[in-house]
Amino acid sequence: MNTMTRTLVSLTAAAGVAAGGLAGAATATAQPARSAPAAVSTRDAAALAVNNLGLSTTQARYVQCWIKAKWNYKGALDGQLGTQSWKSLQRWLKTHWGYKDDIDGIVGKNTISALQRDLKKYHGYQGKIDGIAGAKTKAAFKDFAADSKPYC
Repeated sequence: MNTMTRTLVSLTAAAGVAAGGLAGAATATAQPARSAPAAVSTRDAAALAVNNLGLSTTQARYVQCWIKAKWNYKGALDGQLGTQSWKSLQRWLKTHWGYKDDIDGIVGKNTISALQRDLKKYHGYQGKIDGIAGAKTKAAFKDFAADSKPYC
């Protein structure tokens, strides 16, 4: 059983014990049974970690081809910019675009800000360097992806 499932089962069991103990003290009225929350699978968690920033899977695959050629990306070329893809991108952003956080694959404000610096210089981004992946950032990232196509 994975950690997420164990945690959910433990919390559900604790809530059930607490509710059962209180129900008997309050009234004799039967309470309807409550179902346990659905467990989150590893596959579901991985899907949540994907952040293509508006790219199609084809465009995201082009980016993966570029990071494979340039930044030692060893993951699948599946068009899903997940944790491993973003770790490779963060290595590039740290080396060239002022990214200062951990190489953790999390697409946060500092990752986006560093990406925006590249997009502003080379891909037509005309917005603020604000760490927000809005429409202008996403449009410029699509230009980045188009430039990455020859690496596939």
